[in-house]
Amino acid sequence: MTAPKRSREPNGASSIYLGKDGFWHGRVTVGVKDDGKPDRRHVMRKAKADVIKAVRELERGRETGRVRSTGRSSTVGEWLTHWVENIAAPAVKRNTLDGYRVAVNVHLVPGIGAHRLDRLEPEHLERLYAKMLRAGSSPGTANQAHRTIRTALGEAERRGKITRNVAALAKAPRPVEVEVEPYTVDEIQQLLKVAGARRNGARWAIALALGLRQGEVLGLRWSDVDMDSGTLWVRRGRLRPRYEHGCGSTCGKKAGYCPNRLQVRPETDDTKSRAGRRAIGLPDELLELLRLHEVEQSRERTTAAQLWRDTGYVFTTPRGEPVIPNTDYHQWKRLLADAGLRDGRLHDARHTAATVLLILGVPERAVMGLMGWSTTAMAARYQHITGSIRSDVAGRVGGLIWGPAAGK
Repeated sequence: MTAPKRSREPNGASSIYLGKDGFWHGRVTVGVKDDGKPDRRHVMRKAKADVIKAVRELERGRETGRVRSTGRSSTVGEWLTHWVENIAAPAVKRNTLDGYRVAVNVHLVPGIGAHRLDRLEPEHLERLYAKMLRAGSSPGTANQAHRTIRTALGEAERRGKITRNVAALAKAPRPVEVEVEPYTVDEIQQLLKVAGARRNGARWAIALALGLRQGEVLGLRWSDVDMDSGTLWVRRGRLRPRYEHGCGSTCGKKAGYCPNRLQVRPETDDTKSRAGRRAIGLPDELLELLRLHEVEQSRERTTAAQLWRDTGYVFTTPRGEPVIPNTDYHQWKRLLADAGLRDGRLHDARHTAATVLLILGVPERAVMGLMGWSTTAMAARYQHITGSIRSDVAGRVGGLIWGPAAGK
């Protein structure tokens, strides 16, 4: 039996025909190539119904602008590596980029990197997340990997590398919600009493009274503090140091412990958002603590003599060097223990400061400005209904309903 003759279709119209090879073929014009010629795609299937389905999918993609680019599809690993180093790296903050690199290089590329980008399915991602959890990763780590590949595939979709973002369909593990109990006013006062007897004690007063993030406090310079007006400006954050070997990896130690280690990361970076760059009024008591701290730092400068490194930071080591975040974290833990208080995260100091603003009834817009939030939704995460607030509300309700006026 001879194959039927192909009927001539109008220019640009899709065509479906049975070829001499016994396969059904379809051709669809989906646009124009970079050289100005028609971008006409070809599909081939054994059954006519299958080729009709493939042609219809191309036509729908053409109408919605969701047709994959021509050429060999990259693997997931190739795209992720290109995306993180060439697309994300110039556009995001350093801490964000570090998170992307860990997710890509440690989890995503080893786990699903060999798949073709256009053949990746939601189930591939879900199996990867389950494997990560079985291997001991936390739900938060798996969720970070999910957010990373969702962002990377979103960029691939916008550029026509794929026609859908399968990460938007995949179900990711839900991070465990950390139950935060802010410190009470009495506990804050106990912390400040103990902190006042040690060097850099004003650092903890700033955290508990103003709610600055760790990096924001450690990144403060004296040029950011106006003693006359009682104003502090938040402009940058201290970054965690990163080192490389300066010995050619011959010392046998990790890069951070190499005798000739090289710092390969800037000490600070600008705040991550416009809302993060803010001016904050200083309470008189905190202003006095900073004045005393400045005097004490001047004494340390004199003692260190030529060993002093004039960095301009408000909080430094006894030789003027910036405080390492990990050291600062352990100092917070020791402060809690010495004050006889329950253990807590360093970030809980920020939650505590936000809750104090809630207790004081500070308007939400003012709270956003003080805390450096860009959305009001952050208040729900950081401001907590404490026992004293619950008791106060209960008393007000009871006074309104069962008070003297209720019986009149």
